[in-house]
Amino acid sequence: MKTYIVVGGSKGIGNAIVTTLLDQHKVINLSRTAPEQSHDNLTHYNCDVLNDELPDIDSADGLVYCPGSINLKPISRFSLDEFREDYEINVIGAVKAIQKYLNVIKNGQNPSIVLFSTVAAKLGMPFHASVAAAKSGVEGLVKSLGAELATTLRINAIAPTVTNTELASKLLRNEKMIENITERHPMKKFLEPSDVAGMAEFLLSDKSSSISGQIFEMDCGIVSFKI
Repeated sequence: MKTYIVVGGSKGIGNAIVTTLLDQHKVINLSRTAPEQSHDNLTHYNCDVLNDELPDIDSADGLVYCPGSINLKPISRFSLDEFREDYEINVIGAVKAIQKYLNVIKNGQNPSIVLFSTVAAKLGMPFHASVAAAKSGVEGLVKSLGAELATTLRINAIAPTVTNTELASKLLRNEKMIENITERHPMKKFLEPSDVAGMAEFLLSDKSSSISGQIFEMDCGIVSFKI
């Protein structure tokens, strides 16, 4: 049984990851609200990763940083503060968590870090300037830290397409929008949180022990295929 730190595990993809890990591993969740589920293997700390001091943790084998943003509008309507906020949530929060727990995770068993990007970092999409820029920073972080820490731990990122979460609810708010999103993807589907959680579980596990510095596109074909 391993121990994993999950930042942002109370909702959406983060909560699906917590749920997936709990039966076989200990999970330490850091988020502003507690997950709805309770489990003997779950420890929760109420914490705002950007504004609070992160709790001390004695041992862990991996870290998953889940907080993100979907702030979509024309570039002319974005304020610089909104760009800064998206960068803070997606990049600075991840850096803060990594710096806090790096020495702890280094001593773990086959340690691994999982971050999150987006398909919009690869596929040019209107109105995605802020989130695409921030998530591109996450991808750069993965590549750089993967090289820097290559003999110590592994770090990878998952870049999902639209996922059926509260964060993406504005994109899936009616049947017509759901139909349009589905049709845009060559595989005629979009993601459920459990799909992404399965990939995160794999990247944390010993089964991915030779994989580091990679960005995994979970795109339902929208980046990879032209059909």
